[in-house]
Amino acid sequence: MDNPESHTPSTSFTLASKVKDYFLLIKFTLSFTVVFSCVICFLLAPKNGYDWGMIIVIFVAGMLVTGSANAINQAVEKDTDAMMKRTGTRPVASGRMSQNEAYTFALISGGLGVMMMWYFFNISSALLSAFSLFLYAFIYTPLKKINSIAVLIGAFPGALPCLIGWVAGFYNQPVAWTGGIILFGIQFLWQFPHFWAIAWVAHQDYSKAGFKLLPADKGPTKFTALQAVMYSVLMIPVGILPKVFGMTGNISLWIVLACNLFMVVQSARLYKEMDIKAARRVMFSSYIYLPIVLLALLADKVL
Repeated sequence: MDNPESHTPSTSFTLASKVKDYFLLIKFTLSFTVVFSCVICFLLAPKNGYDWGMIIVIFVAGMLVTGSANAINQAVEKDTDAMMKRTGTRPVASGRMSQNEAYTFALISGGLGVMMMWYFFNISSALLSAFSLFLYAFIYTPLKKINSIAVLIGAFPGALPCLIGWVAGFYNQPVAWTGGIILFGIQFLWQFPHFWAIAWVAHQDYSKAGFKLLPADKGPTKFTALQAVMYSVLMIPVGILPKVFGMTGNISLWIVLACNLFMVVQSARLYKEMDIKAARRVMFSSYIYLPIVLLALLADKVL
């Protein structure tokens, strides 16, 4: 007779593998970064304190919505993901998970996340969440193979979590939109040097899959590097606006200014050196930039 205990390790392994696949499906690290921005901007809303229960709620809702968008992305890009070395092991691309399973998960998690935003916060944050999900999954994702304008389109759902968090922080009170739009602008502009640096490093993989994500048709060029410099420079005046509009104080102003100048320098080095090493510096600098800037603004909050 079979020993029932002999099935336990296999069952546990299967369950652990399935959980791991769902973490990959929602791109947990990327989703966490996106939701981090949402939570910080939620806390930046005027007179909004540290209610840890509501912080957990908005984090979970944000992860559900963002995870839904990423699940749809992987289901749609099943074949192209399979072509690329860095994405070939994703659950749908590798065949470990069906497209229908990914779509079902996306429908349930996305719907639940949007409803949570509506129930616990306000209808404006729920509608913005639904719009962000739609824009990322159904406009940006298919557009990546058509035209590099996809990066511009994708920057909107990429920055909307800042606005969503800010709006949610007002609950059922009238929303003062200015602060949220400023925070949206900071993250919106940040995405261009950030994403083009990633596309520069992964250009061969992206080209193999047919993605058009660099501003120049010929791949990594001086024009691409110049675009990164231009958007890094634009980040400077936008980074000053939280102080100008009385959201934050002087300390964060100087921290944000220093971070913006650092991004300009790294992008300028990319323009000068034109190699993957310089692109990686821009990429890693951008990873560091966002949490430092957002946490500095929160620590120096005035309103």
